[in-house]
Amino acid sequence: MSGLPRLSEATLDRLPGAVARPDYDRAKTEIGVVHFGPGAFHRAHQAAAFDAVLAEDPRWAISGVSLASTGIADALRPQQGLYTLATLDRRADLRVIGSLKQLLIAADRAAILDRIAARSTRLLTATVTEKGYCLASDGTLDWDHPAIARDLTHDTAPTSLVGWIVAGLAERRRRGGGPLTVLSCDNLAANGRKLGAAVHAFAMRKDAATAQWITDMVRFPSSMVDSITPATDDALRHRVAAAIGQEDAWPVQRERFMQWVIEDDFAGERPPLEAAGVTFANDVRPFEAAKLRLVNGAHSSLAYLGLLLGHATVADAMADPRLAAFVERLMREDIAPSLETPAGLSLTDYITSILARFGNPAIEHQLSQIACDGSQKLPYRLLDAVRDARAAGRPTARLAVPVAAWLRFVERAGRGDGPLIDPLARRLLACAADPLAILDLPEVFGTLVDDRVFRDEVGSAFAALRDAPTAAALLTRR
Repeated sequence: MSGLPRLSEATLDRLPGAVARPDYDRAKTEIGVVHFGPGAFHRAHQAAAFDAVLAEDPRWAISGVSLASTGIADALRPQQGLYTLATLDRRADLRVIGSLKQLLIAADRAAILDRIAARSTRLLTATVTEKGYCLASDGTLDWDHPAIARDLTHDTAPTSLVGWIVAGLAERRRRGGGPLTVLSCDNLAANGRKLGAAVHAFAMRKDAATAQWITDMVRFPSSMVDSITPATDDALRHRVAAAIGQEDAWPVQRERFMQWVIEDDFAGERPPLEAAGVTFANDVRPFEAAKLRLVNGAHSSLAYLGLLLGHATVADAMADPRLAAFVERLMREDIAPSLETPAGLSLTDYITSILARFGNPAIEHQLSQIACDGSQKLPYRLLDAVRDARAAGRPTARLAVPVAAWLRFVERAGRGDGPLIDPLARRLLACAADPLAILDLPEVFGTLVDDRVFRDEVGSAFAALRDAPTAAALLTRR
């Protein structure tokens, strides 16, 4: 975008009238949130929600901490944390978000600890994906994970999310920083309880006094987040630049639908997020199970089956009537019966709305993006529904199909047909010549490794998915 000025506080008044911008004085905002993982999803979802409340309460601006790379900080620091959110539907709405006031990287150890320890910080949040929690297959902390093992024996800058949280809380305790709420915003069932247990366990091994302080002073509510957020690409950058007349190094995009349900269990003050459409609930579990299994489970099914059939995006896959009909049957007949209906939510209507969202042609959500980290995602998105169905005596043959499609995806990666981005990539690729051996991995399949019925169903589906014609035939079976 040569020749265009860079988006910054100095250029906000030059934005076209149709582009929304912060309706508050950023100089008067105060950082009240430390967020680990300020990637596209956080900036399109939670940061946008906080942006909507800063005019009412300026004490909830965000300090974003990137642990794995410097890319976001390098892109947004010259823009003073400003970036454009494109909301895509039949029309695209553009809004410059101002809630991200500070950007830190792992090398900024002292500054990160200062932020967590500060009395003005009332909330610590995280979006680091399922693999970022370093959990074992049973949901507890994986003590053999290299990052956890390293952080236990080193007092330098941590490398894991859990290590950073414990280091920050220890510093907060030392300075008398007061109570804090730690809120996971990742697609992980019971994310608050799992993160809280991991933090407590790690702290016990580092310092029992800090662990006791965490028990007394810190709360770990669970939350459920939902909004389809395709990755940023050059097409979006050019589209945004043309619309705002300025260069934005890292805009983000999402669908118009946005949902955030938070367990009402805070250590101190609760952010006024109701103004941004956030729901506070006594029990998040029914909401998160519905979202994980119906939205994310269907997404993963579309990804692996869609890629097998030659599709590139979710909308492309939904335009295939065979695949769209299969996924709808999967959701209504196989996944929905495994769910407890959340209060005030009709699962029938919820599924209808999800199918409409998936078919939104304005959202170019790449199936290859959804297909990443299958070993971490499938246990929560599909395999929990399988276990519930087996326990209740319901059929699971259709649920076995997307699992078999994942095995075919690994097989093709082993042939060099594409990369396999997964924390277990080495072990998975070692099975690529005989992908059904992946069913023996307890860290993925848990108790299902010994379930002969489900294993046979996956094997049968795997055989039928050997090519596109037989795959299409399988999808049309009732």
